[in-house]
Amino acid sequence: MIGPGFDGMLMDGTVASYPGVITVLLPTTLDESPELPDGVRAVRYDPTVPLPDDALDAQVLVAWGNGSDQLRDAAARLSGVRWVQSLAAGPDAVLDAGFAPDVVVTSGRGLHDGPVAEHTLALVLAVVRRLPDLVRAQDAHRWAGELGGLQPVRPTHTLRSLDGARVAVWGFGSIAARLAPLLDALGAHVTGIATTAGERHGYPVVATDALPDLLPRTDLLVSLLPATPATRHAVDADVLRLLPSHAWVVNVGRGATLDEPALLDAIRSGGIAGAALDVFDVEPLPAGSPLWDEPRVLVSPHAAGGRPVGAGALVAENLAAFVTGGTLRNVVAR
Repeated sequence: MIGPGFDGMLMDGTVASYPGVITVLLPTTLDESPELPDGVRAVRYDPTVPLPDDALDAQVLVAWGNGSDQLRDAAARLSGVRWVQSLAAGPDAVLDAGFAPDVVVTSGRGLHDGPVAEHTLALVLAVVRRLPDLVRAQDAHRWAGELGGLQPVRPTHTLRSLDGARVAVWGFGSIAARLAPLLDALGAHVTGIATTAGERHGYPVVATDALPDLLPRTDLLVSLLPATPATRHAVDADVLRLLPSHAWVVNVGRGATLDEPALLDAIRSGGIAGAALDVFDVEPLPAGSPLWDEPRVLVSPHAAGGRPVGAGALVAENLAAFVTGGTLRNVVAR
């Protein structure tokens, strides 16, 4: 039941209960219908267009698939909103929309771990086993004998297998916790990179001050970094210069974390072997981007996520906390 009163929401995500009927805006992109506590009504809305006028009394907004313009419109017109639940693992679009500082934002952290780990593994295997080259050869009706037949077990100047490969995963959170065992099962040696060193999820983790030692011994660099001011172009020319010439880069975090011109320079100069990219500085990737025509770049259209597994349960859990004065899950520091 609804509690006796609402005095606001603390920035740690703890809420007081809210009197009367609470309106929560659920996007039509959310397939599930989360269980609603007593006193909560749901209004479905199309996240690709501005919110309807009769929905502007909502206290809760669930965001999934909203464009930046639509989010800015919601921030400006939802005068009573107290909490925004993003279903994205990285809620940077919501944080940039201009919601008032006292509006608590929660993320979809954990909802995308399985799908993103699966897609990352697919990109890793694609570049390691040269699938783009095989597709080009098939299109040309050419038997790519250089990619088949007898192969050395441990080639010294190329990456052709995950067995024995040294993989560095930058951004060692919950997605990395799902990905690392998959890489491990195929024989890779996984090292995490994070803000602080130590051990996470059973894997060694180094801080960024150890990159000059780690990266020259790395065959594959996987970036799962979120977009923050501190991670803007974290994978830059200096980082790429540390990698050996046979190394590949896979970015499945955020496009803003990778310096794309520096990446192209590194590939074209032979500094690294190539890259598989699922995220870009500008999305959709402009038709004129040189990344499209670089044969050593595999372009994936931000396809790793898109499936928030368990979103309905997370929304229901947080709604119950909102109503009863509990603590919301996945509160984002602002």
